[in-house]
Amino acid sequence: MAWPNIFRRGTLFSRFSHHHVVVFLLTFFSYSLLHASRKTFSNVKVSISKQWTPSAFNKSVRLPVEIWSSNHLFPSAEEATLFLGTLDTIFLFSYAVGLFISGIVGDRLNLRWVLSFGMCSSALVVFVFGTVTEWLHFYNKGFYCCLWIVNGLLQSTGWPCVVAVMGNWFGKAGRGVVFGLWSACASVGNILGACLASSVLQYGYEYAFLVTAAVQFAGGIVIFFGLLVSPEEIGLPGIEAEENFEEDSHRPLINGAENEDEYEPNYSIQEGSTVTQVKAISFYQACCLPGVIPYSLAYACLKLVNYSFFFWLPFYLSNNFGWKEAEADKLSIWYDVGGIIGGTLQGFISDILQKRAPVLALSLLLAVGSLVGYSRSPNDKSINALLMAVTGFFIGGPSNMISSAISADLGRQELIQGSSEALATVTGIVDGTGSIGAAVGQYLVSLIQDNLGWMWVFYFFILMTSCTILFISPLIVREICYLMQRRQARILSE
Repeated sequence: MAWPNIFRRGTLFSRFSHHHVVVFLLTFFSYSLLHASRKTFSNVKVSISKQWTPSAFNKSVRLPVEIWSSNHLFPSAEEATLFLGTLDTIFLFSYAVGLFISGIVGDRLNLRWVLSFGMCSSALVVFVFGTVTEWLHFYNKGFYCCLWIVNGLLQSTGWPCVVAVMGNWFGKAGRGVVFGLWSACASVGNILGACLASSVLQYGYEYAFLVTAAVQFAGGIVIFFGLLVSPEEIGLPGIEAEENFEEDSHRPLINGAENEDEYEPNYSIQEGSTVTQVKAISFYQACCLPGVIPYSLAYACLKLVNYSFFFWLPFYLSNNFGWKEAEADKLSIWYDVGGIIGGTLQGFISDILQKRAPVLALSLLLAVGSLVGYSRSPNDKSINALLMAVTGFFIGGPSNMISSAISADLGRQELIQGSSEALATVTGIVDGTGSIGAAVGQYLVSLIQDNLGWMWVFYFFILMTSCTILFISPLIVREICYLMQRRQARILSE
């Protein structure tokens, strides 16, 4: 088997300096903190619902009029649940719009400034949403919606910036396993958010928001003073300069044509053999790059499923099995554990094959079976946790790969070599399209659950997972044919 350069020339991290390690850790934990603050909202939904519908949960006690007037937002828990789903949808729509904008802004401004501003500003909004409003006993649906729109826009600065920074520091050799390990940042953030929320939930849900917002704000300050955006900032050669010295013994992981000379796009991103000035790629040019649209549409379906687990899993466990909210929060961690292992292992395998799509296809096919199994999980925490981890492995793994390693591949393919200012834009397009799908999905999940029940929600997840495979099926066929041709050529040569 033809092993990628990074595996044939030594250990995976042998050529990484301490600067690479620092960048890896800073970007990892910056996005983990952003996800932790998002996870807090899903972890305290039951507590918020109780606060907004006092009569539904306090039928044995006649509440004073002043408490009823200040807290009463909804007459029933079902309507409160529907509004919580609406808030998720609002957040994801604004997050999706923000991703398209943040990707373009990130390629034109200093990535460190954009990321730090987004983290600190989002922390303040989360603090006001969950803590200040409760301290002041101010409950208003319109105010909540406005805050969550702003929070979605601010949180969108995170992913395009951190993927672009990682793409500036880590080349395509071994990118699958490096980004597979690094993309666990979202799952680690979910685990961190669940632990923080469950540890202070006994004092009131407002303290869960307070703790995560404070930690995120501190992280934004650290990013502002400590993150190096690219190797060139400290006089080291960039990724493209390093790769020019290495013999490319295999085809790129993302390539729109079988032969580079046969592909003639109707626009030119790089003129001549050298580039004297790096210019940011336009939004239209980024959309026209090979693979961007298919992976964006596929990610829209897959992120819908992944984020539905992210937003609704603790609520589902508490609502469907009657488990305590704090216990449901801790149990939901196993989905993220499966996603961490899946993203790393599948990234490693895709590096060996030097192709991503076949690995995604196999994982997604198995994901359909895992969804069927999890939907029929008995009222047993151990079995539920095991099935949850398996589901996270086959759904969270491909989701991590598309949003990180594949986005970096798309943003640094051969057609745009010399234009490093494409990473954030391409990442914003892929993740933004995915967030639009996830936004629509969160409202549909609450609607389906309210009218048909949880089993139909899982049927919906199976349909969306199948659509993910359908959108990347041309890429799957092409890459499998390439692997078969490479294997036949190797057999003939022997």
